[in-house]
Amino acid sequence: MQAELDALETKLALMLERYQSMCDETLRLRQQVIALETSNKQLNDKLEAARARAEALYNQIPD
Repeated sequence: MQAELDALETKLALMLERYQSMCDETLRLRQQVIALETSNKQLNDKLEAARARAEALYNQIPD
């Protein structure tokens, strides 16, 4: 009986360790998603500004 309890305790400790590891990884991934979304928005803003400048230059070309 003690051996079974020891095995159960070991499995439970491993499960808790894996759970904590997954929680940490989830947090890291969420932070990474936020950083990538921010970067993506900045790049889209730059692209839109460049597009607007290119359109303005195109409109200045005489027909």
